[in-house]
Amino acid sequence: MIVNVLLYLASLAVIWFGAGLIIKSIDRIAHSLKLSSFAVSFFLLGILTSIPETAISATAIADHNPEIFVGILLGGTIVLFLLIIPFLAVFGGGIRINHDLSRENILLTLAVIAMPGLFVLDHRVTNLEGIALLASYAVLFYFLQRKHGILDHNSVEAMALKRYSFLDLLKVGLGVGIVFLSSQYIVNQTIALSQAFDISAFYISLLVLSVGTNLPELSLAMRAILSKKKDIAFGDYLGSAVVNTLLFGFFTLINDGEVLTINSFFITFLFILSGLGMFYFFSKSRRNISVREGVILFGVYFLFVIYELSRGLLG
Repeated sequence: MIVNVLLYLASLAVIWFGAGLIIKSIDRIAHSLKLSSFAVSFFLLGILTSIPETAISATAIADHNPEIFVGILLGGTIVLFLLIIPFLAVFGGGIRINHDLSRENILLTLAVIAMPGLFVLDHRVTNLEGIALLASYAVLFYFLQRKHGILDHNSVEAMALKRYSFLDLLKVGLGVGIVFLSSQYIVNQTIALSQAFDISAFYISLLVLSVGTNLPELSLAMRAILSKKKDIAFGDYLGSAVVNTLLFGFFTLINDGEVLTINSFFITFLFILSGLGMFYFFSKSRRNISVREGVILFGVYFLFVIYELSRGLLG
C-alpha cells in the first residue's frame, strides 16, 4: 500500500511536469501573437493551469466515476482561495492586488465560480444546469471582452498570420500526452485507495487530488515569491477558478445523463462561500491581502480539512 501511495504522489509530480511543458510553450506562443495581458492571465493561463483537472475529469467520466471530477473541481476552488492565495500572502509578505475590474464584474466573476457548489446541494446536477454553467462562463467572457478587448482586431489578425514554433507545438503535444496518461493511473488509484481505506473517492478527490491538480498554480505562486514579484494580477487568481465552472458544465453534459452524488455538500458550499467572500472583502478593503489576512484564510482551510477528514473517515 505504501508503494501505491508513493506511485500516486509520483504521478501527480509527473502531471506537474507535463503541465509545466504546456504552460511555458503556450506562454511563448501567446506573447508572439500579442494577446492582451488580461486575456493571457485570466483566460489563457486559467485554462492551461487547469489541464490536470481536465485530464483527470475526462478519465473519471470515461470510467463512470463522476464524483471524482465533482470533488476535484469543488475542492479546486477552495484550494485556490483558501490555500494558494494565502500561501502567496503569508510567504510573500502580503499581496497587492492590481486590477481595474469594476465591482460588478468582480461580483459576477465570484458568482460564476460559486455556481457549481450551489448546483450540487441537491445531490444532482442536471443537463440544464450544465448548460447554465457554460452560459455563465460565456456571459462573463462577454462582459470582460467588452471592457478589455480580449479578442480585438489585432489579436485575431495575429492568430491568423503568425507562424508557430514547431518545438513549442511538440512540447505542447508531449505535455498533453504525459498529463493524460498520468491521469489514467491517478483515477484508477483513487478508486483503489478509496476501496482499501473504505473512504469515498469523492473525499480523496476533494482533499488530495484538488491540491495535486493545482500544483501548476502553486508552482507559479512559488516562482512569484522567489522572484519577489508581489504585484500579482487579479486575473491570475480568478482565471483557474472560473475555468472550473466551465469544466463542471462541460463534463456534466458529456456524462451519461445527469450527475448524481451521495454526499452532502452544504457545509462544503459554506466553505466555498466563505473563501470567496473573504477574498472579496480583503481585496476590496485596501486592494491587498496582508500576511494577517493570509493566516486567517489558512485557518479556514485548516478547519475545512479537519471537517472533511472527520466526515470522510467517520461518516
